[in-house]
Amino acid sequence: MDARFLGIGDLAETPSVAVVVDVMRACTVAAWAFARGAEKIVLAESLEEALALKDRHPDWVALKDDPPAPGFDAVNSPGLLRSVDLGGRTVVQKTTAGTVGALAVKDASLVLCAGFVVAEATARLLRTRGGDSVTFVVTGEDGRAEEDLACAQYIAGRAIGAVTDAAGYLRRAADSRAAGELTRGVRQGAHPDDVALCLELDRFPFAMVATPEGPLMVLRPLDVPAGTAGSGGVVDR
Repeated sequence: MDARFLGIGDLAETPSVAVVVDVMRACTVAAWAFARGAEKIVLAESLEEALALKDRHPDWVALKDDPPAPGFDAVNSPGLLRSVDLGGRTVVQKTTAGTVGALAVKDASLVLCAGFVVAEATARLLRTRGGDSVTFVVTGEDGRAEEDLACAQYIAGRAIGAVTDAAGYLRRAADSRAAGELTRGVRQGAHPDDVALCLELDRFPFAMVATPEGPLMVLRPLDVPAGTAGSGGVVDR
């Protein structure tokens, strides 16, 4: 498998297969939303679109970066989301990096969103559906975010079946600028446990697949059991 690691701004053409990586925190938050029962996540292009969708669908849960704001129900924090009951709900997510990266490759034949919490399931899916070339979209810091690059490189290694020690990759992420900012409380709308939750390797057994549904880009969980990679279906709740 030929793996490329590009920032959002470096995407000169639509890749065939794209893995969008945002460890801290959009993709981790998405995984937690599914773990808390969410049926699907709509990836919004702007805060205005997120609010408009919420206005049309009052039962949907609108989520954004930074501190709470009128019209939004939650913020982009796994620590704050882990106690929320989202059973059967639709989440609308708008963040500064993760959702932007997913929408930038929306025309790819396969779009996955990933972080360390779903790394192995993502790698298993790539083994059967990834093809010869996979583009990893390193969303943070214009493609330079160390936590996203470390996660992308780890998943790429696992996707080709390499016996890869995760410790070094997790250490790089823990020492990243984003982790430092979250630890020091620089970023608003955060929880003290956010960094630790973002670095929980393989916490969840599903991959996350984004596909167009009408005019919207929608993320859903895909169960990928060990030993039967790629044969699972959408997680049955």
